[in-house]
Amino acid sequence: MKHYLSPTNEIWAYELDGSQDHLIPNDFTAITDAQADIIREQKKQDYLNSLTYIEKRLSEYPSFGEQFDKLYHEGFDAWKQSIKTIKDKYPKS
Repeated sequence: MKHYLSPTNEIWAYELDGSQDHLIPNDFTAITDAQADIIREQKKQDYLNSLTYIEKRLSEYPSFGEQFDKLYHEGFDAWKQSIKTIKDKYPKS
């Protein structure tokens, strides 16, 4: 794929064979695969940094079914430790 950067900092990809070249706007800038990867990673990091501690915790908590299963099979202390690990990773701001 050929990668291009739009004026609004969005990455667009087009076929290498040139079949889509007529679709590439004049104000897009050609970038390398490595540059596209760096921009994508930075956008991902910016997004993760924008999440609240609650959103970060919710994305990592197991489902209720998995939590109940842990309680049943491993007991309260094991369940509590698994939840504490996530709470410690994302403390209240």
